[in-house]
Amino acid sequence: MRKKGWLAGFVSLALIAAMMSGCSGSGSKGEAEGTAGDAKTASSSGAVKLKMWGGVPPEAGPQEVMDSWNKDHPDIQVEYVRYVNDDEGNLKLDTAIMTGQDVDLFVNYSASQATKRVTSGVAADLSTFTDYNIDEKMGPEAEGWKIDGKYYGVPTTKSSFFVALNKDALDAANLPVPKDWTWEEMMEYAKKLKKGEGYGFIQNTEPYVDPIDSVLAKEGYTKADGTSNLDHPLVRKWLESLNSMMKDDKTTPPLGEQLTSKMPVEQMFLSGEVPMLNIGAWLLRSSNNFTDYPRDFKIAFAPVPRLEEDAANYVTRGGLGDYISINAKSKHQKEAWEFLKWYADGGMAPMAAGGRLPASKDSDQGAAMKSMLGDKGDTYDQESLMYVMFDNKTPTFVRTVPQEVMDLRSQEYEKYFLGAQDLDATVAEMVKRHNEYLKSNPQK
Repeated sequence: MRKKGWLAGFVSLALIAAMMSGCSGSGSKGEAEGTAGDAKTASSSGAVKLKMWGGVPPEAGPQEVMDSWNKDHPDIQVEYVRYVNDDEGNLKLDTAIMTGQDVDLFVNYSASQATKRVTSGVAADLSTFTDYNIDEKMGPEAEGWKIDGKYYGVPTTKSSFFVALNKDALDAANLPVPKDWTWEEMMEYAKKLKKGEGYGFIQNTEPYVDPIDSVLAKEGYTKADGTSNLDHPLVRKWLESLNSMMKDDKTTPPLGEQLTSKMPVEQMFLSGEVPMLNIGAWLLRSSNNFTDYPRDFKIAFAPVPRLEEDAANYVTRGGLGDYISINAKSKHQKEAWEFLKWYADGGMAPMAAGGRLPASKDSDQGAAMKSMLGDKGDTYDQESLMYVMFDNKTPTFVRTVPQEVMDLRSQEYEKYFLGAQDLDATVAEMVKRHNEYLKSNPQK
């Protein structure tokens, strides 16, 4: 019943979006922008034309990838369409798929999104293709992307999440670059690095909840009796301590202010305004861009701080990412599969400049690392970069919690951070709503 309800809501949103698209004539440039340049030459030649939707700006690597493929494959031309990887952008992609617009391949940036799309039947089962062994190519970390025991996409990149640090600011404060640190130690760094009315620590919204997901990925989102575990003591600790950073220490921005102002956190970090930023490897596409983001300090990198006191019990978000699926309704699945194999095994190399390192064992990862740093290598603390990218052996998890649970959780903690309800009420509501979800979805 819940699936039917979700689909009904989804279709309604899809129709609204389609109507809005129709009203806007040629469509929005902001959220889904095609880069057909090289594919158009094949339009009259009978070549198969594919469209791939992804969240990375075309100039950060995807267009170079498409140009390289299109040059050598005149019979299969691929056009890249960019969507913004946020709620609105993902709705745009889902609407395009559900309304039958041309979407042959699409990139999922979380297992939660991928699972939702598999459940709605829009991602092709890749086990029908037998000439490419995803487990052998990508290694054991690919396992986390199986959905009901099957691959409905290929995880193509190494996922790295970290705290980017203004190393010059740390040096001035006599603070070392951490290789292993707790949430409390991060809070102390934020206090020592805060200058005047500025902040000491800021977060991209995508990995915002990673600290509590690292706890629940290890301890379980449900207890032994099957009820919600969202009242885990470390979830309370995260809520309370982060709220204190916002309101007492004023070392991090209030979440409400960050969301309503669409705070440009990358720009604030790269301009030197804030010395610590919780983010992922996609920072590199901005930090290598000295035209739009000029900076005069070196960037160092630290693992995401842990709420868990015992490092032996800690797991951190990572593994593999950029899970690329083929539309189950695409008329050109075989051609899409040929492109996807080429992309995963090294065709995606130009994406490294934007921080996306290929995961396939058949790719040239040394060359990709060199491409990632370009001529800006001396502006990074490369020892700490290598550590967070390759050498940190902390076990990893891929976020698999259902999108509905993520949504209900964020709705409640946003009320808390806004001061609209207290801590006890927030935890109680999260548990109550999660238990209701579990009752309606006993398989989850």
